[in-house]
Amino acid sequence: MWSSFFADRRGGVAPMFALGLVPIIGFVGAAVDYSRGNAARTAMQASLDATALMLSRDAANMAPGAVSSKATSFFNAQFNRPEVANPQVTAVLSTPQQGSFVLDVTASGNVPTTFTKLLGQQKLDISSSAQVKWGVKKLEIALALDNTGSMAQNGKLTQLKSAAHNLLTTLQTAAKQPGDVKVAIIPFDTTVKIGTGFKDEFWVDYTVKSIQKNNWTGCVMDRDQSNDVQDTTPVAGSVHTLFPATTCGAKLASMIPLTDILDQTGWTNLNSKIDAMQASGNTNVTIGLAWGWHALTPNLPLTEGSDPAPDKDKVIVLLTDGTNTQNRWSSSESNIDARAALACTNVKAANIKI
Repeated sequence: MWSSFFADRRGGVAPMFALGLVPIIGFVGAAVDYSRGNAARTAMQASLDATALMLSRDAANMAPGAVSSKATSFFNAQFNRPEVANPQVTAVLSTPQQGSFVLDVTASGNVPTTFTKLLGQQKLDISSSAQVKWGVKKLEIALALDNTGSMAQNGKLTQLKSAAHNLLTTLQTAAKQPGDVKVAIIPFDTTVKIGTGFKDEFWVDYTVKSIQKNNWTGCVMDRDQSNDVQDTTPVAGSVHTLFPATTCGAKLASMIPLTDILDQTGWTNLNSKIDAMQASGNTNVTIGLAWGWHALTPNLPLTEGSDPAPDKDKVIVLLTDGTNTQNRWSSSESNIDARAALACTNVKAANIKI
């Protein structure tokens, strides 16, 4: 009887199919489980990205222990996947250098398996990470603004004033505490009006134009070359480093050195200076750029600028509508352009953005 049973091959495929069905179901089920795990991880990454972005707004001002706690709260509000067991979130804020921040946020959890339990795997571990980098830098900015005659055409000076006021408002909104943003305004034509408050400074040279100190109206022209395109500190007795006094155009507004934009008096003065600008005279971009540079450094002639630092940006916004027409030595556009180009190169080499 038993020998007949084992010899009978008519039903042999059935037990083989039954035995083969177990791994087939296991592997198909594994694909389903891994698909569930991958979907959960994708959702985890999206929630973690949102968490990192939201947390970065306040992380720099939070106590170290509060960063991970806040990250967990943000993440749990975003992540709605009940199949993920034991979700854990950690957040670490680091400062690679002054004024620079890096926020690393990680999340992990596991998805209990359904089919792959047949193969001995009880859960799928999943994890994600997100990183946000940002900087909180202080800003010193000089607005070198063309006040020459051509700016009177087609409402250009009116638009300049509107844009400058809007920029000041934007910068004031961005500043969070005193010292965050400082602004200088340098109106220019062929000269810059620094003001008669500097008349007794050793670095004002009255000999070039034979001007009487007490009759000086506050303007200076290009320094001797090549100091005309440099931020060379003036030295007593070194005539090539001094600033030649000259007569002012009747309408040229005086400059304002770096001023804290959150200081109420400073804020008023900056906006009033913009309103006071009038268009007149010829164009010498070089001197506007040079005095914008002077305004951003701590050495003479202007000393309101601070030393360079990793948490500080220095920027010159140079606005002009037209062609260089006159400097101390020439009315040749190409000659004056060459001085302006050299000044630009030197400013950028000093790590100041234009």
